[in-house]
Amino acid sequence: MRKTVVIDVVGLSSSLLEYLPFLKAYTQQRHLATVMPMLPAVTTAVQSTYLTGEWPSEHGIVGNGWYDRTDAEVKFWKQSNKLVDAPKIWDRARKLDPSFTCSQMCWWYNMYANVDYSLTPRPNYLSDGRKVPDCYTSPSTLRDYLTEQLGRFPLFNYWGPTASIKSSQWIADASILTDKLYDPTLTFIYLPHLDYCLQKFGQDPVKNAKELAEIDAVCKQLITYYQQKNCDPIVLSEYGITNVNNPVHLNRILRAEGLLALRVENGLELLDAGASKAFAVADHQIAHIYINDPSCYKKVRSILEKVPGVQLVLDREGKREHHLHHSRSGDLIAVADANSWFTYYYWMDDNKAPDFARIVDIFRKPGYDPVEMFMNPADPLIKLKAAGKLLKKKLGFRYLMNVIPLDATLIKGSHGRIEENPAYHPVVISSQPAPQPQLQATDVYGVIWNQLTGE
Repeated sequence: MRKTVVIDVVGLSSSLLEYLPFLKAYTQQRHLATVMPMLPAVTTAVQSTYLTGEWPSEHGIVGNGWYDRTDAEVKFWKQSNKLVDAPKIWDRARKLDPSFTCSQMCWWYNMYANVDYSLTPRPNYLSDGRKVPDCYTSPSTLRDYLTEQLGRFPLFNYWGPTASIKSSQWIADASILTDKLYDPTLTFIYLPHLDYCLQKFGQDPVKNAKELAEIDAVCKQLITYYQQKNCDPIVLSEYGITNVNNPVHLNRILRAEGLLALRVENGLELLDAGASKAFAVADHQIAHIYINDPSCYKKVRSILEKVPGVQLVLDREGKREHHLHHSRSGDLIAVADANSWFTYYYWMDDNKAPDFARIVDIFRKPGYDPVEMFMNPADPLIKLKAAGKLLKKKLGFRYLMNVIPLDATLIKGSHGRIEENPAYHPVVISSQPAPQPQLQATDVYGVIWNQLTGE
């Protein structure tokens, strides 16, 4: 098998290549294909499709999170690879060649994957409430080596208001060090950097100029290194990001119809998913609607179909048509129109929003929250307040980093729906021509396989 590297540049679309001089030149000497967006066009679902060659209906990853009907809990950003219910490309390669090895550098569902070398973010949650940056690796000694060489994994630069190139740079450096240690046959590398600026500012090359230059430089570093090892990396993306200006609060709409159940604790409202007749699990431009009371099904569907900003409502047949007929999926699935995206917000009064609404907390929020990338711009002292909270942390005091705004209109870019314009479709850049200029998401598996095997 041939040494193969797959670099996932999140949010990359052909519309951006003009602003990425190294990647543009690299592309001109190779083959570019666009990928028809799948539903949902979100990180974990698309990556699982690329790695298995199967749709969400088969591998089970119907979004970045879903409602666990047994636990009656909304669960986002889980990490166990056992959640992906289909064989991965490395399983097939290992059967063909026992000497084959694989490295997984921060692609999702990386914990306990049966790869040879892996790295994924995994903070330490201490008993006093602190969150300490760290990562999880296999073998476990790899974490110690990477930390010694590069410092701790920069968790607070990986997501949140201080997200920056430092996280993608660390992953790139770690990938090179891991390659020098083990020389794996197949390597997957995740570079999330463009995800931040494109969701914050949309397709704005002026506001995003610095970030575009930074990710181009990281790609140059990685590609140059691997070319010296006689390997032309495949560069791809999971989705393109398009401009939006209309946040849609589905849970507030369902609440107004008497379908949500809430608990009030310390004067703040918590969504009680298990007791709700129906509720939405928002994930960028799609939302899974779970209906605990079947008698409400027609009512909920009728409500959703009338919401401005909702383009499609998928029922059983619609889910089957879009390869989302899986037990984890909602009873209905709402898809936003081109200008809209879905929030998880369910409170009507910001004074009653739960305490986790104003902090970076990807696990407790019952839906995805891109506003976590902002510090509250309405508070002129917000940076000073954040510094004071960090001082409390260093002194060992309990603190709440409640600096995140509750203004969803700040978000200017999103993804998840089936975008019509090919300029904003995800791309695959490879040394071998793709079977056709526009691929289905399931075809990307074959592109990787053909480069790996030379078929």
